[in-house]
Amino acid sequence: MARAGEVVAGTIALLGEHAQPGITTAELDRLAEEFIREQGGVPTSKGYRGFPAATCISPNAMVVHGIPGKHRVEDGDLISVDVGVTLDGLVADSAYTFRIGAVEPEVQRLLDVGKEALAAGIAQARAGNRVGDISHAVQAVVEGAGFSVVRSLVGHGVGRSYHEEPQIPNFGDAGRGARLQAGMTLAIEPMITAGGPDVYLHDDDWSISTADGSMAVHFEHTVAVAEEGPPRILTAAKSREKAGLVP
Repeated sequence: MARAGEVVAGTIALLGEHAQPGITTAELDRLAEEFIREQGGVPTSKGYRGFPAATCISPNAMVVHGIPGKHRVEDGDLISVDVGVTLDGLVADSAYTFRIGAVEPEVQRLLDVGKEALAAGIAQARAGNRVGDISHAVQAVVEGAGFSVVRSLVGHGVGRSYHEEPQIPNFGDAGRGARLQAGMTLAIEPMITAGGPDVYLHDDDWSISTADGSMAVHFEHTVAVAEEGPPRILTAAKSREKAGLVP
C-alpha cells in the first residue's frame, strides 16, 4: 500500500504542477492516467461502479466525484483532485485541493482549515482510540473556524478494496464507534464548505456540489494505524525523484 501511496502522491504532485490557467480537467486526467500506468499502477477510480475517468477532479463549489471534462482552469479556482491507485492488488487513496493563483482571504482560510482538520483527524488514528475520536477532531477544527463539514459523505477503510469498513464521518462524538487496531488502514478525508453542509448530486449521478454554491475543499490521506504512536501516512508527498518515480 505504501508503494501505491507513493504513486498517488506523485500523481497529485504532477497534477499540481500542471493545474494552471488554460488547461482542462480532461487534460489533467489524461496526464494522471499516463503517469499512474507508467509506474505500474492502475487508476482505481476508472471503471469503479462505472466511473468513466482515472481521477475525480472537482472545481470550486463541487465537493467530490467531479468527472474530468471541459472545465478550463482559471485564476481564482479551487481544484480538488482525488486519486486512487491499485498496485499489486492493494489500494491507496488521497486528495488535495489546489489554489489557482490568488484567492480571497476567506477562501485561503478555508484551505488552511481543511489541512488543519486532516492533520487533527490523522493525529487521532492511534491503536486503542475509536473512529469517533477522528470524527470529533475533524468537526472541532472545522466548526470552530466557522465552516461546515459535509455530513452525507464519509472517509473509509481502504486496502484490498477502494471502500471498506469502517466508515469515518467528519463529525461525531469522541469515544464512540469502532475501536482502532494496529494494522488498520484508513482513508481520512475532511470535505468542508465555506457555507452550509448540504450538497446535491448532479445529473451525471457522480458529481456532488454544495447546495448553496459556497466553495468546498477536500483533503485526504491513507494512513496505517501503528502498534503505538502516530499512524504512518502512506500517501505522504515526496518528490517524484526521491520516490523513484518518472517522469
